Parts: sequence; C-alpha cells; structure tokens
Amino acid sequence: MPFELTNRTALVTGGASGIGEAVCRIFSAAGARILIVDVDVTRAEALAAELPRAHALLCDIADEAAVKSLFADLQKLDILVNNAGIGLVGGIEQTELEDLQRLFRVNVEGMFLVTRAALPHLIASHGTIVNIGSVAGLIGVKKRFAYCATKGAVVAMTRQLAVDYPTGIRVNCICPATVDTPFVEGYLEKYHKHEKEKVRAELNQRQPIGRLGKPEEVAYMALYLASAEAAFVNGSVVTIDGGWTAA
Repeated sequence: MPFELTNRTALVTGGASGIGEAVCRIFSAAGARILIVDVDVTRAEALAAELPRAHALLCDIADEAAVKSLFADLQKLDILVNNAGIGLVGGIEQTELEDLQRLFRVNVEGMFLVTRAALPHLIASHGTIVNIGSVAGLIGVKKRFAYCATKGAVVAMTRQLAVDYPTGIRVNCICPATVDTPFVEGYLEKYHKHEKEKVRAELNQRQPIGRLGKPEEVAYMALYLASAEAAFVNGSVVTIDGGWTAA
C-alpha cells in the first residue's frame, strides 16, 4: 500500500487538537508510532488512548530546558511534524512588542528548538520534517502583522534546512489557508463573539473555493510528504488553500 509509515516513529507538536490531531490520527492509521506533544497534556492523553502505538508528552516548545528533557530519552525518530503555533490579530500599529515576541517564541524559536533537538535522530534515520506554515508566510494577510512575520520565517527555515542537509534529511513546508479548527473557533470567540456566523461566512469566502479547509486535508498532504513516495520532494513549500494564493 502507498503512504505506509509502518515501523516509523513520528513526533507531532501541537498534536492534541486541530491539524495536529488530524496528523496524529492519519499517521497512526498508516502504521506509525505517534508521540503527541502538547501543552494540553490532558487532551493529548485522551487522544493517545484512542490510537494504537501513541504516547502523550507534555512540553512547552518555547522552553529550551523542556525541549531538551523531551528528547533526552528518545531512542528513535523518523518524522517530525512542527505543527504547534499561535496567532494574533492586528496590524503593526496594534501589535505590542511583547505580543510580537510571544509569537516568535512559539512559532519560530519553538520550531528551532524542537528541530535542533530532533536533528541527530532524524539524520540517523534519514528522516523527514514537515513544517506547518501558512499562506500568511507567502502573502500579506490584513491585520496579521506578527503572524505573517513568523510564518514567513517558517518558510525560510524550511528552505534553509533543505539546503544544509540535502541528502541527510528531507524538509518540506505545508502552507494552508484558513482551516476549520479550534484555532479558528478561539479567534471567533475572542474577536467576534456577537457576530460569529457572519464572520465565519466571510472566512469561508476568503478562499475562492468557498469554504474553510479541513484538518484531514492538510494531514493527508503531510502523510504524503512524510512517506517514501515523496522521496524526491525536498525544500518544497506546498499550498493547500482553496485557490487563495492563485487569485
């Protein structure tokens, strides 16, 4: 069968919900052993209980000591999915320095810390990295100054790693448009509590295809990139955006 991950170990950051949860479920169905890394360990443990060969691990990826501890006893790693991330609404004039720094700590420094710690294991297994970026790293999105900046960095780091390790590992990036996840629900609750359905309709129409993406759609692309069938794909930045960046 194509896209099998039997006998491979995958670590997914932010794996307890949204795109990360979908990745864990689909990778597990493909035969992988799953390490679900999240700050919400209760939710991660609940997901791990549903999946065969899955384990929940508590870790704040922005904490260097926590990341070192996470990898201290890890024996084997074949796939790293850097999915954990946070967002912020606001243009540059509405963005405080501490908010910008918070996004960079999680979205950029966190990815750096996890990737650096995982690298020796991935080189040993000739493994692969799948970074979850965003269309916000490729185009300007209104009122998303800090988020665009961090996701642009994710795209750049993906390409740089592929250049430095062209035969040792594979590194690719998926850039989704707006995906129907708890991330979106949190945004609606925080900023549009009294007009959720109106704003949800606007979010649907932001993609030319006329709807939000589904977490599973992103996860299946991650499955392809992590599989042996994608052996010639390296340093790629792949959109899954309902036609947004084509418009």
